[in-house]
Amino acid sequence: MKAQDGMYIEGTWRPAGGRDTIEVVNPADEQVIGRVPAGSALDVDTAVRAARAALPGWSATPPTERAARLVALRDALVARQDEIAGTVTDELGSPLKFSQAVHVGAPIAVAGSYAELAASYAFVTEVGNSTVYHEPIGVVGAITPWNYPLHQIVAKVAPALAAGCTIVLKPAEDTPLTAQLFAEAVHEAGVPAGVFNLVTGLGPVAGQALAEHPGVDLVSFTGSTAVGRQIGATAGAAVKKVALELGGKSANVILPGADLAKAVNVGVANVMSNSGQTCSAWTRMLVHRDRYAEAVELAAAAAAKYGERIGPVVNAKQQQRVLGYIEQGIAEGARLVAGGPEAPRERGYYVSPTVFADVTPEMTIAQEEIFGPVLSVLAYTDEDDALRIANGTVYGLAGAVWAGDEADAVAFARRMDTGQVDINGGRFNPLAPFGGYKQSGVGRELGAPGLSEFLQTKSLQF
Repeated sequence: MKAQDGMYIEGTWRPAGGRDTIEVVNPADEQVIGRVPAGSALDVDTAVRAARAALPGWSATPPTERAARLVALRDALVARQDEIAGTVTDELGSPLKFSQAVHVGAPIAVAGSYAELAASYAFVTEVGNSTVYHEPIGVVGAITPWNYPLHQIVAKVAPALAAGCTIVLKPAEDTPLTAQLFAEAVHEAGVPAGVFNLVTGLGPVAGQALAEHPGVDLVSFTGSTAVGRQIGATAGAAVKKVALELGGKSANVILPGADLAKAVNVGVANVMSNSGQTCSAWTRMLVHRDRYAEAVELAAAAAAKYGERIGPVVNAKQQQRVLGYIEQGIAEGARLVAGGPEAPRERGYYVSPTVFADVTPEMTIAQEEIFGPVLSVLAYTDEDDALRIANGTVYGLAGAVWAGDEADAVAFARRMDTGQVDINGGRFNPLAPFGGYKQSGVGRELGAPGLSEFLQTKSLQF
C-alpha cells in the first residue's frame, strides 16, 4: 500500500502539525517501504478534541446501529484482507501464510464477535429497586504494539465502538501502515466522523501525550510491562482508568502421563510462531526429570525444522536484544541445543530458532521476557515443584498443561497464577477473555469482559 502522509482525524486525512516523519522498514530485507508522519502533542490534542466532540452523538446511538457499523467494518476488513496481509508481511516480516491466517483472520473474527455483542449486551439491568445503566466511559486513548498490529487494534477499537466510546489510536511506529489501512476500513464502514481517529507517532512523544491528555477518559495500552508501569503511573495521577496488556513468561507444563512428542512439538511451534514475538508464548517448557532428556532431544529436532520457515524479528534493536539474551543464557550456564547467538543471514533481522536445556528457574532467560524465538526447557521433580516453577515469575499471562488425563491437567491449571491456560493443545478462542495476573496487566480484552472495560455503571433507585 502507499502510505498516507497525514492523520485520520474527524473523518478525513489531514496534514500533521509538523514535518517529522517515521521511516517504515521491511525487517526481511532492511529496505524502507514508506514514511508516515511523526505526530506531536498538537496532533494528539486535535484528535482528542475531535473524539470529544463526536462522543455525545455516538454514545447516544442505539446499540443495534453500533452493531451495524461493526458488521460493516468486519466486511471492509474482509474485502481488504489480501492487502492487509501483504502489508503486515512487509512491515512486520511475518510469512505471508501466517499473516493471512492469524494477523488478518483473528481480527476479522474479533470484529464480528463485537458486532454480535453490541447487539446482545445488557446495557441496562435491574437489581432490586434499582435500574443499572452500563454507559460508555468516554474518549479512549488506544496505544497498540507492533507484534500483532491489526489484532491489537481491533481488540481495542471494536469493543470501544460497541460500548459507545470514541477513540484516538496511536499505533506502534514499526507497523503504522496496517493502522492506516484499518482507518480506511473504518471510513468505508460508515463510522461517523470523529468517532475513530488515528495519530501515528513515536511512543515517548505521541503516546505519552495521549496518556497524559485530560480529555482522555481511559488509556488502553498493550506492550511492555516497563512502559505499562509508566502509563499506569500517569493515568493514576489523573485518576484515569487504564487497561494494560503487558508481558509474559508463560509456562508449558508437561505432566508425566502426557503425550510427550505432541506436547513438545506443539510447544516449540507455539514459541517459534510470529518469530517468538507473542506476549503469551510458552517460553518455558517444564518436563519431569524422568523424561527430560527425551524432551530436550525432541525440542532441538523440532526447532531445527523452523530454520528456513521463520520470519525476522521486527527491527535491528529487537534482533540485538534477543541475541543478547541468548548470549546471557550461555554465560549463565544454560546448554544450547538448537540455534545460537549468530545471526543466520547477512541481511534482515533474523534470529535462529533457539532452544536451551539445563535451565534453572533463577536464570535470566527463565525470568525475563525475551520476545524472540527462544525456548527454555526446565526439569521438575514432582507436581508441587512444577507449580512452584510455573508460578515463580512476576508474570501471569498464559500457559499450557498437558496430561494423560484431562482432569489432571485442569486441576493443575486451576492452581496456576495466570489468565489463560490451554489444556492438551486447546486452540486460542477469540471469544474468551484474554489478560494477565500479576505484572502481566490490568483488565481483560476479548469477549464480554473486553466490552465491559469500556463501560461505567450508573444506578437509579426507585
